[in-house]
Amino acid sequence: MNITENVAIPMRDSVILRGDVMLPSGSSHYPVLIYRTPYGKQFARKEYKTFEKAVARGYAVVVQDVRGRYASAGEFAPYQNEGRDGYDTIEWAARQDLSDGNVGTFGLSYPGAVQWLAAVENPPHLKAMVPAMTFSTPRNFFYSGGVFDGSWLDWIWFNIAPDLRLRKNLPGPRTRDEVATFWKSDHERMQGFLPLRDLPDLKQVAPFYYEWLSHPPADPWWDWAELRNKYDRVHAAVLNFSGWYDEAYGPDGATTNFNGLLAARRNEKDPRARTIVGPWTHGGQEESASGERDFGPTAAIDYDELILRWMDHYLRGADNGVEREKPVRLFVMGGNSWRDEDAWPLARAKEQSFYLAPKAKEASTGRLLANPGDTKQAYSTFVSDPAHPVSDPYTKYGAHDYRSFAGREDVLVFDTEPLAAGTEVTGAIRAEIYLSADVPDLDLWVRLLDVEPGGAAYNFMSPGLDVLRASYRNYRFPETQGQEFKTELLTPGKIYRLDFDRLLTSNVFLAGHRIRVQISGAFFPHFSRNLQTGDSEITTSRTQIGHIRIYHDAAYASRIVVPVIPR
Repeated sequence: MNITENVAIPMRDSVILRGDVMLPSGSSHYPVLIYRTPYGKQFARKEYKTFEKAVARGYAVVVQDVRGRYASAGEFAPYQNEGRDGYDTIEWAARQDLSDGNVGTFGLSYPGAVQWLAAVENPPHLKAMVPAMTFSTPRNFFYSGGVFDGSWLDWIWFNIAPDLRLRKNLPGPRTRDEVATFWKSDHERMQGFLPLRDLPDLKQVAPFYYEWLSHPPADPWWDWAELRNKYDRVHAAVLNFSGWYDEAYGPDGATTNFNGLLAARRNEKDPRARTIVGPWTHGGQEESASGERDFGPTAAIDYDELILRWMDHYLRGADNGVEREKPVRLFVMGGNSWRDEDAWPLARAKEQSFYLAPKAKEASTGRLLANPGDTKQAYSTFVSDPAHPVSDPYTKYGAHDYRSFAGREDVLVFDTEPLAAGTEVTGAIRAEIYLSADVPDLDLWVRLLDVEPGGAAYNFMSPGLDVLRASYRNYRFPETQGQEFKTELLTPGKIYRLDFDRLLTSNVFLAGHRIRVQISGAFFPHFSRNLQTGDSEITTSRTQIGHIRIYHDAAYASRIVVPVIPR
C-alpha cells in the first residue's frame, strides 16, 4: 500500500483542503472511495480498518479533513460548506490519474451527512454511497418537534472546540483530558444556562452555534440542509443505514431518504436504494448490546464488509447479488432476528389502537385499553416545572430501565394489561393526545416502553421523535415551505390535539409484557426546555410552572396507534 499524506485538494473558492491518499501497490486506475471528516483524518485512520481493507480490495482511498479542521484551510461552519466541498472533492478525485472515474463515499454520522449534502449537488462521477446514521431534514436534526437538540452542546465541546482553540490560539481546554475535566465540573451549568444564546463558553470558538440558535426550525434559512425535496438530484446508488437506538434523526433519516429515493426512481428497474436498520446505538453496529438490552450474536454486523460489497457491485460491476437482495433489512428486537422486507412501512401491518384511561382503584399507573374508556374521570394531570425538568438519569443512549418514573407528579404512565401473546410492532407508531394547560406553551413527550413481568420498563427508541412543542403543532413540511410560519400559542383551558407520527421501531412485546406510554413535559438535557411562558428559551430565562391535563374520555380519546405485524 502506498500512502501520500496531506495532498492539496483545491476547492472552487481556492481554499485548500487536505487529504491522505491511499493506493494499492502497483500502477493502475482504481475506483476511488472518499471519506470526509471533521474529527481528524489521522485519528480516523488509526480508529478504522475500513481504509486498509478497501485498498487491499483494489480501491484508492481519500481520507480528507473538511474545511477548517485539522490539516485543511478555511473557516469551519458545520455542514454548510459540505455540499460544495464534497462535490469539488469527488470531481477532483475522478480527474486524478489514479482514478478510473468511478467514485464512492462512505461514513457514519458527520461523515454520513457530508455524503448527502454533496449528493444533492449531483456530482457527475459519484456512483455509490453508504451514508450511515445521519439525517433527512434539519427540522429533525438541529431541532426535533420544534425543540432545539441539546446534544449539540457536548458535541461541540468534546469534538469540535479543542482543535478550533488550537487553530485560533484561543483560551480554554485543548486536550481530551482537559475537556473532560472541565465538562465534569461545569456541564450542569452549561446545559442549564438560560437564555441559550447568552452562554459565554462557546462565543469565541463556535459562533456557528449561536447562528443556529438564531434560526427557529421553520425558518427557510435551514433549507440549505433540507434533503426531503431534493431526491431527484441524487443519481448514486445509496445504501441507507441506521439503528433503532441511534440518535432519533438516524432511523428517520434512513427510512425517509430511502422512500424519497424510491419515489424519485419509481420508473427504474433497479432503483439502487436500500435501507438497513439494526438494534444499535450511534456507531454501535458491531456490538450485540444497546444499553441494558442484549440482542444476541446475530445483532452485530461486519460494517466494513457491508460498505465494500455495495461498492464492489456499483463501482466495479461485481456480480455479488446486492441488486437482488430485498431493499429493506430490519432487526426485530425482542424476537432478536433479522428480516428482509419489500418495503417500508410493511404493507401487512395492521393498526391497533390503545386508549389512555385513568388508574383503576389502588393501581399505581393509568391504563391502556383496546376501546375508549367510559369513565367519569375525563383527564389525568401532571405538573411541568421548567426550573426542575424531568431529566434522564442515564447519560448514554440505548435501552435503560425507566420504571422509577411511574408515580411522579411530573410524569403520567399508562399500561396495557400483560399481553396474552407476543405482539410485534414494526413501523411508525402514532400518538393522538388531547390536552389543555394553564400555560401558553409546552413540550409534550410521549415515550413508549416495553415493561417486563418483573417491572423493568425499557425504552425501544432514543429521544427525539417522541417530542412535540405545542406551538409548532401545525408546522408541516413541505406543505408550509415558502410560507411564513408563525407559532401558535395555547389558550389556557382550551383542549387541543397533538399528533405524533414518527415513533419508529421494530419490537416484539413478548407474552406477559406490557406496553407503556410515559408522558412528561421535558426529558432534559437531551433537548432544551420549554419555559412555558410563550417566550423562547433561546432568548429569555423566565420560567412558568404548568399544570397539564391529558384527556381520555369518550369525547377526547387520547390514544396510541401501533402497526402490528400478524404472526
